[in-house]
Amino acid sequence: MKVAFFVNQFPTLSETFILNQITGLIDRGHEVDIYANQPGDTIKMHSNVLNYSLLERTYYVGKPNNRLWRGFKAFNLLFMNFWRNPIVMLRSLNIFKYGEISASLTLFYAVAKFLEKKPVYDIIHCHFAPNGVKGSILREIGVIQGNIVTTFHGYDVNEKSLMYNKEIYKLTFSIGDLYTTNTTFTGNKAIKLGCPVDKLVKLPVGLDLSQYTFQKRQLCPNEAIKILTVARLVEKKGIEYSIRAIASVLKDYSNLEYQIVGDGPLRESLEKLVIELKVINKVKFLGWQTQDEVCQLYADSHIFILSSVTAFNGDQEGQGLVLQEAQAMGLPVLSTLHNGIPDGVLDGKSGFLVPEKDVDALADKLRYLVEHPESWASMGLAGRTFVEEHYDINKLNNRLVEIYKNISHTNTEQKTALTASVYI
Repeated sequence: MKVAFFVNQFPTLSETFILNQITGLIDRGHEVDIYANQPGDTIKMHSNVLNYSLLERTYYVGKPNNRLWRGFKAFNLLFMNFWRNPIVMLRSLNIFKYGEISASLTLFYAVAKFLEKKPVYDIIHCHFAPNGVKGSILREIGVIQGNIVTTFHGYDVNEKSLMYNKEIYKLTFSIGDLYTTNTTFTGNKAIKLGCPVDKLVKLPVGLDLSQYTFQKRQLCPNEAIKILTVARLVEKKGIEYSIRAIASVLKDYSNLEYQIVGDGPLRESLEKLVIELKVINKVKFLGWQTQDEVCQLYADSHIFILSSVTAFNGDQEGQGLVLQEAQAMGLPVLSTLHNGIPDGVLDGKSGFLVPEKDVDALADKLRYLVEHPESWASMGLAGRTFVEEHYDINKLNNRLVEIYKNISHTNTEQKTALTASVYI
């Protein structure tokens, strides 16, 4: 099969779940192209970006951020490409039908790129709803061919500021071929937006278990208890609450070290919080790390924490893949009763889940783990077994290929039977 991936940025260290799908398809003999709105970080890249020469398969279809330059460049693109297919170029500018995605020239810039390639695919896999909107419209106006699969991850069905108007969603849901969701919670949100249930498949994002070596956790004499978080420093990750919980437990147990991997707009305010709580010697911000570096930090840690919350603007967590990564390596995990997270943690067995923004509850469960290091090994084993059963990327990629083949098949009854049997 020939498959196109529509993504926001490429490459990016924070979206290994997309990378794993891409490399899994290539390993299975399929041809893959990547269309990204913007370039990602090419300084720190996952090794597979180079191993699979993925930058050679990547095309950038985004528009300039500067509106003046965007408009100026658009005139040049119109002059150069109008002769290729004037009808399609004009359709991309239909703001009455497509609204903001047309008025912002998002469609126009994508059309200009695709007119050069005139691509035909078996599958066009769009990660995140806005890319699904764009992919569906691009096919409707005739610039690209292929079955449209859109994957919802969480923010794209929750964050109000990112929502297209309801009419655009209706259009997308009427012409898309299939939708996948990482958790039941995310899927139900998509249904409320109008996603047809008979076209919705629950397919978690997975991980390559060969990259996550399980080890039983134990505390050596005089060893500090190392606690780890891997997350973007944005409101929905709830880092503020984990820092406050750590500070609370440190009052009774001074042998704690908390490391935070990631970066984002809240870094400065979180660093100020650490100073305010007088735990600057115990909490370290490490910035972004490569996957190999993150795996080493997993291996060196004892407890993993992700205290996700619903952000002020409605943004919410999707699956929280780092929780599966941590469990795969044998770490007991501490997280919140938030959206899709309960799908991916065995509460009371592989870790603990507490209410959102409840610092006291978070600190109580953390204190329990600190006081009972003998529980770490059994919790870690339970987590590893759980991840092997439900989040193995090889199993999930095999399933993805089945889904692709099914929607490429003309037998509608088989398509409906498959999707209806999978969504939960």
